[in-house]
Amino acid sequence: MARGFLLFTAYCACIPAANWLIGHVGTVCVPQGPCLIPVAPGLMAPSGVLMVGVALVLRDLVQRCVGASVALGAILTGTGLSALLASPSLALASAVSFLVSEALDFAVYTPLQRKRLVWAVALSSVAGAVADSVLFVGLAFGSLDYVAGQILGKCWAVLLMLPLIVGLRRRDAKLLS
Repeated sequence: MARGFLLFTAYCACIPAANWLIGHVGTVCVPQGPCLIPVAPGLMAPSGVLMVGVALVLRDLVQRCVGASVALGAILTGTGLSALLASPSLALASAVSFLVSEALDFAVYTPLQRKRLVWAVALSSVAGAVADSVLFVGLAFGSLDYVAGQILGKCWAVLLMLPLIVGLRRRDAKLLS
């Protein structure tokens, strides 16, 4: 139960971290816009993308550790935090994109997670990353200029988290044998 609380807390902490990063940290900060980081040569994204990618994976871990109902509660908590903590100009975009992307992550992850944990995390996170990117950038900035960078940045974060998932899967397999 303590691990579930820690994961839930880490998941929720990603939201204020992403909102703070987007307005304060980047190699370039656009006036009246986001701070950007490079995610590939010639491709920039708002700096909060990394925390959003981590949040997508952590939501899956919350569900794995403490169940679907707690994960759904985490999504609602995260949506509220997104609306409350984002700047007024980003609050709606943040809350809507968070709710839709995390719900999509949940819908993809849930049926796959028992037999294919790593694939469940990877596929659900990519689905959530695409939804979050399109919705957030479109609603927040009125254009899709940063969508490719958003998706790639989130996928980098997910990719960096996958070894943790592989380790958990191996540990669980040893415990069951």
